Amino acid sequence: MAKWASLISLPKYVVGFCLLLHVLNLQTPAMAADDDEDDYVEVDSSGYGGYSGGVSEQCDTDLRSFLPPPYGNLTNVICKPIWNTFVLRYTQNEENVMNIIVSALYTTGWVGIGFSRDGMMVGSSAMVGWVNKKGHARIHQYYLQGRKQSEVIQDKGELPLTNVPSSVVLHGATIYLAFQLKFSATVSQQPILLAFGNAYPRHHHLSTHSDKTAVVFDFSAGSKSSAAAAGSEIGQTKKNHGVMGIIGWGLILPVGAIIPRYFKHKDPLWYYLHSAIQFVGFAIGLTTVVLGRQLYNKINANVPTHRGIGIFVLVLSILQVLAFFLRPNKEAKIRKYWNWYHHWFGRIALFFGALNIVLGIQIGGAGNEWKVGYGFLLSIILIAVIVLEALAWMKRSDKAAMNSFQMNPVP
Repeated sequence: MAKWASLISLPKYVVGFCLLLHVLNLQTPAMAADDDEDDYVEVDSSGYGGYSGGVSEQCDTDLRSFLPPPYGNLTNVICKPIWNTFVLRYTQNEENVMNIIVSALYTTGWVGIGFSRDGMMVGSSAMVGWVNKKGHARIHQYYLQGRKQSEVIQDKGELPLTNVPSSVVLHGATIYLAFQLKFSATVSQQPILLAFGNAYPRHHHLSTHSDKTAVVFDFSAGSKSSAAAAGSEIGQTKKNHGVMGIIGWGLILPVGAIIPRYFKHKDPLWYYLHSAIQFVGFAIGLTTVVLGRQLYNKINANVPTHRGIGIFVLVLSILQVLAFFLRPNKEAKIRKYWNWYHHWFGRIALFFGALNIVLGIQIGGAGNEWKVGYGFLLSIILIAVIVLEALAWMKRSDKAAMNSFQMNPVP
């Protein structure tokens, strides 16, 4: 019975890691859409022969030949390649009336642009357009009340559309979404969402997006490269934040925590390895927090849970660093309490660090490759812990059996 009790006493954080693996399988629901009762708008397939030229060359396209008024007759139009094959054209006058024309390469599926307060999908309003299999073009506003399909409401939203009809036109290999807004004040820095899906909407639902991004677009700027550069910078900061978090809290710190539990017989090597690895992990974790703060300042992301857990984990990691410098001697009476504090604060920090990585992947809308990658890393660490714990149990069992044999010699 003692052997079984020892085997069952695996580290409690193993159970938490198993729960995290289950969480990684969550999928973000697709947005809802209506494909049956849309207004018909023009589809111009003239010149359909494939895409030619770079994205920046699309700004030279003459819109008058295929876009209906007023979009085809606009003057002083600012045109900016913004992301992927997306090109944004717009005008904004003194009365704060803004004409927006979004274009992108198109074969099937849908294309959308959303306006957000904080760069996040939830709470934003989007204009989504597509051309169905019958050749009918569709465009609607959607209010993205939540991530569930039932929370994406068609023909609702907070975009101040005017009475000028919105339009979708397929010209060559490029789809154009055009609509007009009237704001109460001049729009300058505005978080916008861009997304597309390759499958046709069916049964009032949009297919899951094939790709998406969020950028802060400067509608007051006139440079063609400023928006694209801002979007690229935010995307890179986002990626760096995620990569550093996974490396620091998902790899280095867990490895550093494994060493003192299973390699204390390598004294004093285990101590120096543990200290060095954890200091490196702390530095990378701190860098992750700094990048997260920069990202928050750029897009004003409303992610209180992710941010709160990040601050909590940072505080715990700082306390662990302080514990290193305040480590009492082995003979000290308070050493026992210091050990409890150091061990459990470290385990709690590791658990919430791993949990926050999962939340970050979900909130950031990262692709399946991020989920698979972190799930694989988490599995390797979990398997390593189980194997090392089993080996440690076998070693303790052999030692206990040897001591029992010596204490009870055969007469």
